[in-house]
Amino acid sequence: MDSKETKRTVPVPSVGADGEQPISQTTTPSIAEEMAENNPQEKNYREMLRQMQRMSDPAYLHTVSMNDLYQNIYQSRPPVIDGLLYPGTYLFAGAPKVGKSFLMAQLAYHVSTGLPLWDYPVHKGTVLYLALEDDHRRLQERLYRMFGMETTTDLLFAIHAKQVGVGLEEQLKRFVQEHPDTKLIIIDTLQKIREAGGDKYSYANDYEVVAKLKRLADDCGICLLLVHHTRKQQADDKFDMISGTNGLAGAADGAFLLQKEKRTDGTATLDVVGRDQQDQRFYLTKDKERLTWTLERMEAEQWIEPPDPVLEAIAALVTAERPFWCGTATELASALQVDMKPNALAMRLNVRASKLAAEYHIRYENGRTHAGREIKLTLEPPQA
Repeated sequence: MDSKETKRTVPVPSVGADGEQPISQTTTPSIAEEMAENNPQEKNYREMLRQMQRMSDPAYLHTVSMNDLYQNIYQSRPPVIDGLLYPGTYLFAGAPKVGKSFLMAQLAYHVSTGLPLWDYPVHKGTVLYLALEDDHRRLQERLYRMFGMETTTDLLFAIHAKQVGVGLEEQLKRFVQEHPDTKLIIIDTLQKIREAGGDKYSYANDYEVVAKLKRLADDCGICLLLVHHTRKQQADDKFDMISGTNGLAGAADGAFLLQKEKRTDGTATLDVVGRDQQDQRFYLTKDKERLTWTLERMEAEQWIEPPDPVLEAIAALVTAERPFWCGTATELASALQVDMKPNALAMRLNVRASKLAAEYHIRYENGRTHAGREIKLTLEPPQA
């Protein structure tokens, strides 16, 4: 047996009555490991460092388990116009001269003032309207005819902007930084801000143009409306009439389609599809004097989700008289008197946290403390 083999087989000194132990169990810990054992913060730091090294690997793929999804709380953003317009990126398409810009001005005005639109509640916020096919004189005339003397400082216009990929994203981000209450940005029209040159109308290019704008809208938590034209050819699916390839609609969160049977008609239909709302059709009539659109009727009444008995019970527990509750899931199940196991109740509230906040104005938190997991329920005033 050579010296190397001899070194490998030398017994490790006994550390107890059982005598010899495997090397894997008796290796002397390093100073760093001893510090980590005795210092939870050091242990957490080392774990975080290992995770960062793992994520820096080019082959790293971030995954999340179904169990982790249910354990986390994902807060959604409130709608811009209840039941109609949500944060995200939408195409707004119609034939030339159909009245798109008038409806865009109407949406912009109502969001910037908080006035209900067609009896739909509106959440007030700053609006940026890139009217890239207009000049200031035409904007002035149009707005005065539509809204008269009722002005607002929260609706801002620009008639020039850079293009996608060459400065537009930075311009919009700067605007949102300067106006943190921004809820809506309208780009009229999409064609004006597309990158010049290249194969403009391939599926990949259409998809990427909208995808870049969608990333910006999602990062800023705003609604982005991209005004676009339809083609003349009819299609079985009305939304296939949107000019360009299916890449535009494929990257967007939804689409609005404004149509008239004849250009001279004073009536139009507005079809809506989207990820956050059900398919809808609105029958609109244009006011000949003010040139605003009024709602005559809808194709079908909007489906409303039935009340959740658990959320109803929480709304009865957390009130203006008692605006804060704190305790364990077991204590909450007892307080609500619901026939649910504590872990099932916590999981349900994790999933329904957004609905609890949007409809009952109650903020739900589920965190870990030294004593274990703790749930907090806080009544908050409704946001505009």
